[in-house]
Amino acid sequence: MNASLHATQLPSEQEAELARTSSRNLSVVLSSRAQTQQFDFKDDKGKTRSVELPTSVVRLIVDVLAEIGQGNAVSIIPIHAELTTQEAADLLNVSRPHFVKLLEKKAIPFRKVNTHRRVRYEDVIAYKDRIDTERRKALDELAALSQEMGLE
Repeated sequence: MNASLHATQLPSEQEAELARTSSRNLSVVLSSRAQTQQFDFKDDKGKTRSVELPTSVVRLIVDVLAEIGQGNAVSIIPIHAELTTQEAADLLNVSRPHFVKLLEKKAIPFRKVNTHRRVRYEDVIAYKDRIDTERRKALDELAALSQEMGLE
């Protein structure tokens, strides 16, 4: 499985500070309408290497740096990635047994690889979006009912 799905360490305060500074410096280039950005990096021997990146990748890097700058660990998961039940449960912030029950109720599609269940990242996110929408709708209805009853 993808190494980025494994446990990630929280950044140190030094790393967070460097990430904040780098995020601010890189975000300046995002105002450009260019489709690519060119960067010069110095390797450990002082040799400069040029790298051209799509602006969309630079935007992603800025987002990653902003998260690290806030002290958060970051994982990057390809949309088409398949997750274990534990990885998917972690993504939804639920227990693995609860997640398996969701699969058994067919709330989220999955496939079996031998005896192991695998779920697509995009299916887990679609489920999360559906649940979040339902929760927001229920909260809106409760708020409206509260207003009608004068319970504000």
